[in-house]
Parts: sequence; C-alpha cells; structure tokens
Amino acid sequence: MLDFEIDVQVDLEKEIIRLKKELNAVILAHYYQESEIQDIADFVGDSLELARKAKATDADVIVFAGVHFMVETAKILNPNKLVLLPDLEAGCSLADSCPAPLFKNFRKKHPDHLAITYINCSAAVKSLSDIICTSSNAEKIINQIPEEQPILFSPDRNLGKYLIKKTGRDMLLWEGTCIVHETFSERKIIDLLVQYPGSKIIAHPECEDVILNSADFIGSTSKLLKFVREDDSSSYIVATEVGIIHQMQKIMPDKYFIPAPPDKNCSCNECPYMKLSTMEKLFFCMKNKEPQITLEPNLMKLALKPIERMLAMS
Repeated sequence: MLDFEIDVQVDLEKEIIRLKKELNAVILAHYYQESEIQDIADFVGDSLELARKAKATDADVIVFAGVHFMVETAKILNPNKLVLLPDLEAGCSLADSCPAPLFKNFRKKHPDHLAITYINCSAAVKSLSDIICTSSNAEKIINQIPEEQPILFSPDRNLGKYLIKKTGRDMLLWEGTCIVHETFSERKIIDLLVQYPGSKIIAHPECEDVILNSADFIGSTSKLLKFVREDDSSSYIVATEVGIIHQMQKIMPDKYFIPAPPDKNCSCNECPYMKLSTMEKLFFCMKNKEPQITLEPNLMKLALKPIERMLAMS
C-alpha cells in the first residue's frame, strides 16, 4: 500500500537526501522546475544535458523532476533502472500536439523525407523518427544532413521556422506549439523596454516570430544561461518559462532578470505541467518508489536509435 501521510514536522529536504542515499538514486531536474527542487537536485539542465546525464548515471534509481517525455527518454536510455516521476500528470502541450498515429500518417505521405524530431515528443513518436534533436543541438544536426535530403521537422513549428532561417533548409514542418512560448506579448515587452531602458531581450526559439524578431539573443535554456553569464549587460527581459530565472539569479546575482509577460492577465509564462512537481511529491515518489515509468521493450528499442543518433551527432 502506498503511503501518502506526512508528519507536519518532517524536514522534506533532509528526508529526500536520506532517501536518495538509501535508494542510491540521482535526482535530475529541468530548469523550469520550482526553485527548491532545482536546489536539491543532483543536476539541473536542459533536455540535452539531462539526456546525457541519464545515459551516464551509475545510480540504481533515477528520480526525474520534469515532464513525461523527458522521463520516458531517461527510461529508454536506462531500460533496466527504476525511473520515477513525481506526478504522472506532468505532460507537455507540445508533445500532445503530435499524436503518434497522426505522425505516422505524416511520415507515410512523405516517405523520401528524413524525420528530425524535437525531443519534446512521446516515446511512440520518437520510435517513428530518424533523429531526435533538442533546441541546443538542432542546428548542428541539420547542418550535418546532405543538402539534397528533404527533411520533416516536428513537432514545434516556431522552432522549425527559426531553424529554416538559421540553416537555409526548406524543411516541411509539423504545426505544433508550446502553450507557454506562444503566449508572450510583443506590446507588453515593448512596455518593459520603456520601463527598463537598456535591457536586452533574450528568447527561446520556441517563441513566435514576432518575439524572436525583437530578441537580442535567441537560444536554448542552457545557451540563454551561458549568454547572461558572458554578456556585459545588467538587465534582461527573459522570454521563456520563468523557472530559468532562478538559475540566472544564482549565477549572476548582480544582474536583473525580468520575466517576459504573457498576452493575458494570467500565469501563462509558467508551464503548468512543470509546476506539478513539488517537494512533497518528490518525497512521496521516492518513499513509495512510485509512480514508475514503464515502456514496452520493443518501443524502447525503436526509440533508442534516434536518441543515440542525436547524442552521436551532438
């Protein structure tokens, strides 16, 4: 029977550290997680960095504070390890926009195309792809493909459009988007520039063209971190999920980071799925060794090939 009772006096941080030692576990967390989870994790990174860490770990248990497609990737890379996700409802709007049966039909209609697929997709979609990529390595991977080879890029159309501009490749795009990155308001960002003159706009390539066209720097979460560390400006408007700002403030405490506002009066610049993980859920998933991520062995075998191609080409 699973135990979800907690003593009000319990020190969650100490208990999580104790359980980590007891289980010989590693805690991986994405940059978009809540700050206290980032701080207790053994490693915090973007999708590419987390995939590399998952592949390299010698821990018996992988506790992944992220969303479902990330944890599936960790399981694919570690089929014999126990892989835990604090909340099974932590999905991804972008992954949901590309159901495997529709993607399979998309591929059948274009049999001569190479399918390069963004890692923000289900294990089933990965198994139907030729190469997986992340926002960190997509440009590098595309530039290694012969120019005469036509490409399908899925599922994020905004990232795809950005990569077409960067690489000059005329790729066929799947029409998927992320609910966070498509909500930023150009008008409100301009208002922020008036309020904070001299600030630089930095944006994730999943944002829409209108935001990317205004950005001083465009990059993956890890590249945004590298930019603010090396750049000489003191103030930045950050157009990506707000969780990244915690790491930015940690590495550059003397700089000022302003979250880019969404178009509506909401918290739409926070990923609702990323924020499902809490310290309490992290504690209980380690205590109960549930929820576990399980995948059908043949599916994992098929999905592993395009992931390994990504890692080799990165």
